[in-house]
Amino acid sequence: MDYMAQMTSLKKKHDFFIGFDSDGCVFDTMEIKQKECFCPAFIKHYGLQAASKYAREVWEFVNLYSKSRGCNRFLALQRAIALCKARKEIIARGLDIADTTALDAWLKEENKLGNPTLITKVASCDNEELKKMLAWSLEVNERITDMVYGIPPFPGVKEIIETAKNRADMVVVSQTPLEALSREWKENKIDGYLELICGQEHGTKTEHLKYCAVGKYEANKILMIGDAPGDQKAAQSNGVLFFPIIPGHEEECWSNLNNEGLAHFFNGTYVGAYQDELIAEFDKALPKNPDW
Repeated sequence: MDYMAQMTSLKKKHDFFIGFDSDGCVFDTMEIKQKECFCPAFIKHYGLQAASKYAREVWEFVNLYSKSRGCNRFLALQRAIALCKARKEIIARGLDIADTTALDAWLKEENKLGNPTLITKVASCDNEELKKMLAWSLEVNERITDMVYGIPPFPGVKEIIETAKNRADMVVVSQTPLEALSREWKENKIDGYLELICGQEHGTKTEHLKYCAVGKYEANKILMIGDAPGDQKAAQSNGVLFFPIIPGHEEECWSNLNNEGLAHFFNGTYVGAYQDELIAEFDKALPKNPDW
């Protein structure tokens, strides 16, 4: 599959473009995926059973309750291992925390951070660290398929999509694997509104916006909707607009977008005080560093 061609060949049908993050933004799936799928597999594959309480706190901080929320799973793994190595309660248990030399190198050389590229890398170098990482990631996907279903969009999402469908081209901009994204959007019968679903196989969120929208639409007619600082960064890197869905206040945010935000976007009054206030509130919601 030529994912780059999918993005660059996307045709402009309307004057406006909206990018939706999926996990934790459109769907209330972040908590169940991170707590029931990612974290148990992390503890299992990285030998953290003897310090599971603290390893769980680390994982949840990195992926749910800090400014790294929503980042790619392999970047999250890198940061979680680093925090485990530095946490005194884990050190005190004498655990042999995984080396990340191969992970660090792979993250520098690869921009499509997903299982397909990792499988290719493992096949070419036969590295035990990368094999463990792949086993963890594959089990995460199995757990998600088994555990995560029947979760509807947050209240207000469908109203936004219905309001925007005749004025904006809509694309999913996510670091979730395509299989899970396609299943979740199709299950809720909202995939038909989309021009494209971009997952981790398509590259970074910054690249999704760049190749799908930048240069095809005016910058103030491109809106990224997301619940994580990485979504904001993707928007800012491309010089486009950002609407934050603040963790813990999702329904309120979707209501605000429905009642005010979308009108500001379509009327050309989004840039300035309105967006600045939203981003200031979002910035206060998630800390950068843990307090342990």
